[in-house]
Amino acid sequence: MSNKPVPVPDSETTPFWEAAAQGVLKVQRCTGCGEHVFYPRVVCPSCLSDDLQWVSVSGRATVHAVTVVHRAAAPFKEDLPYAVALVDLAEGPRMMTQILTDAPEKLAIGDAVEVEFRRQGEGPPLPFFRPV
Repeated sequence: MSNKPVPVPDSETTPFWEAAAQGVLKVQRCTGCGEHVFYPRVVCPSCLSDDLQWVSVSGRATVHAVTVVHRAAAPFKEDLPYAVALVDLAEGPRMMTQILTDAPEKLAIGDAVEVEFRRQGEGPPLPFFRPV
């Protein structure tokens, strides 16, 4: 069992975490302007519509920015070194995530990655990404 922090779903994020439990990446899509939205919100940041629907996305993404963590506090020391990245989903939204790789120093901006869900303790599975 891990002592790492786990997310606590709330009324805005529950659909995201329910999908994650099924191994599916879902984000919101605005029916007003068609934009995909992440992180979960009550209104679209593009057009301010409150008509957002949850949709499955491909799980494919491109690395926008990446850093390799070499020093961390417990309980993350066991993962060192690891890569934290901003990834641009194929559908548009940007997510912060950890990239699962044995060679984090070889990751580069523009690299293709895809989602992989993993449990971290008692909470719902988390969306990590791995190189394609």
